[in-house]
Formats: sequence, structure tokens, C-alpha cells
Amino acid sequence: GPPPLGPISPSPRAERGRPSTAACLEEHSLEECGVPVDAVLVPLREALDACRSTVCDDIGRRLTVLGDVWAQGKLSAPVRKRMNLLVQELQQRHWNAADEIHRSLMVDHVNEVSQWLGGGKRPIAGMR
Repeated sequence: GPPPLGPISPSPRAERGRPSTAACLEEHSLEECGVPVDAVLVPLREALDACRSTVCDDIGRRLTVLGDVWAQGKLSAPVRKRMNLLVQELQQRHWNAADEIHRSLMVDHVNEVSQWLGGGKRPIAGMR
């Protein structure tokens, strides 16, 4: 049969005659159950900040690699041209076109772009 929907044994609060927070939330709002909204929002915002800094650091590293290989003349003309087109599409908010250019670079020039373009999808999705 299906797994049980709740805890197998009642929580200590439920044993004292007071429903558990989970049981309370099934029928009431957070405030009615004595749970402040910050108890939910603060940890979620902290998780978002941690994720944002990790993702941004990764993207920053990849952009540094792109700048280095471009400056060293290690990018072919087709890749430089497509990257320029990708940026133009992003600036014009043509998300699908930018995504398609990104995809074509990953498929057609994987050896040349794999070090720095792998995280390129995240900024496109974030701007979208």
C-alpha cells in the first residue's frame, strides 16, 4: 500500500495534547500555528545568497578564461563571431536566439569552448 502520510509516532508536542506544527499547518496558516514568516524566508534567502555567490563566482571564472583565450588569439574567427552575435541577442532580449547560438557553439566547437562556455546557459536563463 501507499506509505503513511504522517509520522508513525506522534511528536512530543502532540503527546501533550497540542498538535505538531506539521499537523497545525495542514489546517491553518503559519501565523496561526505560531510560525513566523521569517522562520521560512530567512533560511531560503540564505540558501539563495549562497547559491548566487557560487554561481556568480563560477561564471566569473569562466569569463576570465574567455578573456584570456580571446586575448591570446586562441579563438577561431567563427567562435568570436558567434560570441559577438550571442551578446547582441542578449542585449536585444532575444532569449531564444541567444540560447540557439549558445547551443550551436557547444555542438559545433566543443573543443574550443568547453572550458569557458559550459556555464553560459545560466546567465541566459537568468536574464530571461
